[in-house]
Amino acid sequence: MASSAKRVSGYRDRLRAQGLRPVQIWVPETRAPGYDERIRRQCLALRDSPDEALVLAELELLADRDGWT
Repeated sequence: MASSAKRVSGYRDRLRAQGLRPVQIWVPETRAPGYDERIRRQCLALRDSPDEALVLAELELLADRDGWT
């Protein structure tokens, strides 16, 4: 039986052969203490922002919803 490192390597090689490449993404730790409060503060700060309203309106115009049900 192949080692797990060899299996993973083979899997990655097959993905690369399909034209894909690995990408690593770091996201906030949602289980961290204080995360909920930090997000709440950020949302409240944006709630009445004219800049935020403009961005949301532009995103609405640019949204591609073709095929959505």
